[in-house]
Amino acid sequence: GIDEFVAIPVSGLRGDNIKDPSSHMDWYHGPTLMGYLETVEVEDSAQHRPLRMPVQWVNRPNLDFRGFSGLIATGTVRKGDLIRVLPSGKTSTVKSITTFDGELDEAVAGQSVTISLADEVDCSRGDVIAAAGDPPQASDQFCATFVWMDEEAMKPGRGYWLKLGTQTVSATVQQPKYTVNVNDPGGLGSHLAAKTLELNAIGVAELATDKPIVFEPYADSRTLGGFILIDKITNRTVGAGMLHFSLRRAQNVHWQASDIG
Repeated sequence: GIDEFVAIPVSGLRGDNIKDPSSHMDWYHGPTLMGYLETVEVEDSAQHRPLRMPVQWVNRPNLDFRGFSGLIATGTVRKGDLIRVLPSGKTSTVKSITTFDGELDEAVAGQSVTISLADEVDCSRGDVIAAAGDPPQASDQFCATFVWMDEEAMKPGRGYWLKLGTQTVSATVQQPKYTVNVNDPGGLGSHLAAKTLELNAIGVAELATDKPIVFEPYADSRTLGGFILIDKITNRTVGAGMLHFSLRRAQNVHWQASDIG
């Protein structure tokens, strides 16, 4: 997915061409790393994607107000928009968008807001508020890439806590399909057979959760595609990973024209 690149020779050890031009590279006349990064225009594509807001907590200061608080991962939300709460699939319209500084007519990716809905919809921490006509999927079996971060090797079939966005579920990992040889002299990361994942190993394996979770492939969404694994006994973060696709037909919550008027 990389369309173009700029090659800058650097030395992190000596600081060559990081902030200041290097005196050891008189053959190089291009920009320093920091100098180049300060000129790069970054397009915030997150605002142009469908609405996704993982719910962090239900805000209910009194009997007259019930809102759902979270960080908008992608998209834009406005008063009156039709939304869908996942994984239940229930729909409603946005009644208000509230922040610490007051109400907004519109909020975009990167903002933390509290959204109240026109209807009494069952919604709690871990659910995802999404665009009604373009919701993400939900599934409980995946193919994923893992980076193992614990000195104790992964135990295939053992239960771990999986945290993805604001969702936390129990999950089991199967024996790896393969690990990636990061020391491949060809630089292509050849595949090696393995029965488990050791410290710092990178591998691909099947993953199952005890209930469906709302997800998107990591290539499309870091928020709904990236996860960590936590040991249930020690509470150590033992691994991190990226979801690629569902291993069974994902539950893409269906909608009808009547849902959106």
